[in-house]
Amino acid sequence: MRFAAPLVTGRLVKRYKRFLADVILDSGEEVTAHCANPGSMLGLNPAGARVWLSRSDDPKRKLPWSWEILEVDGGLVGINTGHPNGLVAEAIAAGSIPELAGYPLLRREVKYGRNSRIDMLLSGGGRPDCYVEVKNVHLMRQPGLAEFPDSVTARGAKHLAELGDMAEAGFRAVMVFLVQRTDCDRFALAADIDPAYAAGFEIATRRGVETLVYACDITPEGIEVTRRIAV
Repeated sequence: MRFAAPLVTGRLVKRYKRFLADVILDSGEEVTAHCANPGSMLGLNPAGARVWLSRSDDPKRKLPWSWEILEVDGGLVGINTGHPNGLVAEAIAAGSIPELAGYPLLRREVKYGRNSRIDMLLSGGGRPDCYVEVKNVHLMRQPGLAEFPDSVTARGAKHLAELGDMAEAGFRAVMVFLVQRTDCDRFALAADIDPAYAAGFEIATRRGVETLVYACDITPEGIEVTRRIAV
């Protein structure tokens, strides 16, 4: 994924009300940017951190600026949770996730389960349909170790149960954890933050749900899924 226009750099003043962030641009101008991330962003809100923003000229938008990237602990972090589904779909199409290759058709946001939508449904090629759920990962509390989730996620636990239903029905069900950090080479569940999610994950695994963890290369020019990392 390439950014449509060059990103603008600045320093974070504060994030507040979850979806707002005040930033002082390198030009000296102070702006309020949209933060497309409903999570806690634990460890990713330090005042003074270097950030990169994109700007939209859409007159319908209340805030033209969007927070895209943060520099923390010496690495770059993609904080926009609107990107992971597109990044994974792009990587599948490019053959960068070989475990999900061989399906001619990829559809997004397909209804399934109990009033839910699957992030991606892969089908065709003479194989059972493959249900793919994508979770964004950007928590790091130990050097090199990415963790999920960064807050309690009842919705995430519901997705695990529904993927388990698909696996038991004879379909393929895959949970993809996408690490939007450049400084992680391992992954684990943050069971201390959400024990219910960790328990649901173990149940889903026993029911046949597969797990893939991939990390991204991140630059101010774009974000790309590049490598599988260890669980």
